[in-house]
Amino acid sequence: MDAVVFTHGHCFDGLCSAAAFARLLEHVEGKKLAIRFQAAMYGPDQNGVPEPKLAGPINAILDYRFTRSDRLTWYFDHHRTAFGTLEDREAYDARGDRKWFLDAARPSCTGLIASIAEEQFGLPVEPIAEMVKYADMIDAANFPSAAWAVESVDPVMRMATVVEHSGDSAFIARMVPRLLSEPLLEIASSEPIQKAYEPLGHRLKNFVDKVRAHGTVKDKVVFIDLAGETVEIASKFAPYALFPEIAYSIVLTRYAGRCKISVGYNPWSAHARTHDISAICKKHGGGGHAVVGAVTIGDDVKKARAIAQEIEAELLAP
Repeated sequence: MDAVVFTHGHCFDGLCSAAAFARLLEHVEGKKLAIRFQAAMYGPDQNGVPEPKLAGPINAILDYRFTRSDRLTWYFDHHRTAFGTLEDREAYDARGDRKWFLDAARPSCTGLIASIAEEQFGLPVEPIAEMVKYADMIDAANFPSAAWAVESVDPVMRMATVVEHSGDSAFIARMVPRLLSEPLLEIASSEPIQKAYEPLGHRLKNFVDKVRAHGTVKDKVVFIDLAGETVEIASKFAPYALFPEIAYSIVLTRYAGRCKISVGYNPWSAHARTHDISAICKKHGGGGHAVVGAVTIGDDVKKARAIAQEIEAELLAP
C-alpha cells in the first residue's frame, strides 16, 4: 500500500475528488500507486478521521473535515466548516510546506484538486474536464431547474443518485480506475449504473410524494417532517420543485439508527439569501456550505425535531 485516501463517501463530488486526486498523486510520484480508498461519512461520532487511521506512507483527506495530524500529507476541501476547532484552523494556517488546500469559494472539491494540479503541478485539467463540470454542477446545485434535478433524465444525474446510495469504500475503489480511463458519460450510461438506478428512481418518486404531503410553509421557509418512518433515499431538490416560492428548506429524515436535518437555500428563489447555512448547522454539530448543510444525530426524533424547529426560527428571523 502506497497511500491511504479518505474521501467523502456516498457523494458524487467525493468520488470524483478521489479520481482527480489519484491522477494528481501518481503524476507527482511519477509511478502507478497502490491506493486504499476509504469513504468518510458525517454522523454521530463521525465528524473527522481518527488520526490512527492515517496509517499509510502517504495520507490524504478529500472533501471532508480536517484532521490535525503530522501524518496528513495532502488535504483538499471546499467546506466552510472544514475545521472542528480553533486549534484545527491554527494547525492548517501553520502548515508550512505541507500540501494542504482549502477554498470555500469552489463549487466542488473535484474542481479545486484539478485546478491545483494544473496550476502548481503542471497536470492539465482537460482530460477530466467533463468530470469537473458535473461535480461543480451537482455539488453547487447549479441546475437548469429544480424539476430537471428531480426528474434525473441526465445519465450522470442518475449515476450521482447511485453514488449517494451505494458509494462506500469498495464502490469508490472500483469506480476510480474507470473514471480515469473511460468517458464519464459512457460510465453513467452503462447498463450496471442504469440498472442500479431503476429501483432508486422508484423510491425517489415515492419520496417526492411524501415531501408534497408533509411540507409546511411559513413565510419563505418550508419544513418537511418525514421522521414518522424510516427513509431509504432522498432528493434534496424536491422541496424546490414542489414549493418554488420558498427561499429555504428544512427536511427532517430518519434513517436506520440516525436522524438527519438537511437545510438548503433554493437556488431558483426570488428571495436573496440572508443566512449562512453552514454556520447555522455548525451550531448543532453539523456543517456544510453557505447555501446547503446538514446536521446528523443519533436515533432521537424528539431532539431532531427540536433542532429543526430552532433552525426554522433562525431562518424566519430577519
